[in-house]
Amino acid sequence: MNKILISVVGPTAIGKTKLAIILAQHYNTEIISADSRQFFKEMNIGTAVPSLEELSQAKHHFIQHKSITEEYTVGDFEREAIQKLSELFKVHDIVIMVGGSGLYVNAVTDGLNNFPTVDPSIREDLNTELADKGIEVLQNKLKLLDPTYFEKVDIFNPQRVIRALEVTIGSGTPYSSFLNKPKAEREFKVLSVGLKAERPLIYERINQRVDLMVKAGFLDEAKNLIEYKDYNALQTVGYKELFKYFNNEWTLEFAVSEIKKNTRRFAKRQLTWFLRNKDTIWVEYDYNPKTLLPEIDNDIVNLKHD
Repeated sequence: MNKILISVVGPTAIGKTKLAIILAQHYNTEIISADSRQFFKEMNIGTAVPSLEELSQAKHHFIQHKSITEEYTVGDFEREAIQKLSELFKVHDIVIMVGGSGLYVNAVTDGLNNFPTVDPSIREDLNTELADKGIEVLQNKLKLLDPTYFEKVDIFNPQRVIRALEVTIGSGTPYSSFLNKPKAEREFKVLSVGLKAERPLIYERINQRVDLMVKAGFLDEAKNLIEYKDYNALQTVGYKELFKYFNNEWTLEFAVSEIKKNTRRFAKRQLTWFLRNKDTIWVEYDYNPKTLLPEIDNDIVNLKHD
């Protein structure tokens, strides 16, 4: 148990990639991405994938390694990430994990919860309801049946909402009741480091990032993916708003404003998720690496002796 996984978490646009690279260089190690939006090679600008320069500064894994046409679940990621960590820990005592997808982070650090098997027809019915009536109907249903999970989940992600509803309806028990079960046994210890900032600053950074994405060609990227718009990978903030613009449902100005609004909501939910971990060490977004790195060195020493 002398192997350490440093998990860098926090809301979107806070600077997690930068900190992960600083840590990887400091410990001469590699990075595992736990950002589910960055797994897909066709999505680049809209998911804020690390730049080529950033990728060259430290070895990254699970960045654009799948196609949007492939089914890739959190269970698949857990299995592959644990296997990769097993390989990396043969060479390194410390590995970095970075990402804002709380469910994927927890899958690696704690293991997935065991959910009951439910009738597949329930999912089929929910998908039909989504197509016919839209996600708002499913959001309201989840809020009624499992208000606890409703407050945590990205309610704009239909895959997550449908998954929670199918388990809740199929088992007769709220999805949230299956969460927070005993942790899986891991052959490494976890040091969770979170980046924080005042909420207005986070929202300002998000607005700026969206504007930069548009300038960088996000519209062209999304337009090239229209034929795949029904795939799960594209049911995410940024792309779904632009698809409404391309379909003449919204103006471009309104679509961009909705991207900003929905990304801010997503960041709020990320914070809610990560704040549940009372062991996370929270660091100001404008930290000084010269003082932060010795502190993390010390935290690692303490963790090894726990």
